[in-house]
Amino acid sequence: MPSPWRTVTYAAGYALPSPFAVAPTMHPASPLSLDIRSYGRDGAADAHAFAQLVLPLGGSMEVDVEGRGAWLDRTRAAFVAPTARHAQSSGIANRFLVVDVDARSLGEQTLERLAARRFLPVGPAAAHLIQYMAASLGDDGLPQRAAGWLPLLLDAVERNAPGPASRLAGLLATLQAHPERDWTAADMAARVGLSASRLHAVFREELDTTPQAWLTDRRIERAQRWLADTSLPLAEIALACGYADQSAFTRAFGRAVGLPPAAYRRQAQASRQSRGEP
Repeated sequence: MPSPWRTVTYAAGYALPSPFAVAPTMHPASPLSLDIRSYGRDGAADAHAFAQLVLPLGGSMEVDVEGRGAWLDRTRAAFVAPTARHAQSSGIANRFLVVDVDARSLGEQTLERLAARRFLPVGPAAAHLIQYMAASLGDDGLPQRAAGWLPLLLDAVERNAPGPASRLAGLLATLQAHPERDWTAADMAARVGLSASRLHAVFREELDTTPQAWLTDRRIERAQRWLADTSLPLAEIALACGYADQSAFTRAFGRAVGLPPAAYRRQAQASRQSRGEP
């Protein structure tokens, strides 16, 4: 699992040929670059002169763009307009295909639409395109291939018709807000009007996980925030995150993070102190 305090870039960017050539002092060093990145918990706010698409490959993270927040996972991508302030945070393993692009190449109308929406649904067509390009990083001919790929991707994410994942939106929001509840598969299925087996299939199709695994990730993320930012006793955090007792919480946290809660708290709070944060 990547370190929760840094961003890891797995692949270098690739420049596209003309007509995407730009002035390097105002736009990204490569007119169109693609990286696979993992994000940690402590994401500092940032802004840049180029446009950016953050496209899901695995895992999830919370993103804020100009004061509007959303949870990115297999069902949702983010668009960051030039100069827009943005930040991200995640306590679990994740991978995103990040596309930095000269905003002028998008066209004024497309840029305005994407900037207004900020968060974009990822249906099956867009998901296949994202996986395809991620798998193509490092191949010969990638710049030319990416030039044709980007318009297809934008068309896919801008379509108004919702995909199957839209059925999960309300349930995911509720689980995110109340991971401490004693959720069963039947409870979750009833929220979206599906059978438990069909809900499991939809989670697999759209999020590449199971309902209980997705809920566990949310519980662990809440625990990580409270361990790092508060002095609450471990037993209290355990109950507030949906675990029957501290022992069950410690086992689940250790499996997910690789450290027991107390060690994670010491590490996270030491990191904050080293940066001069209260």
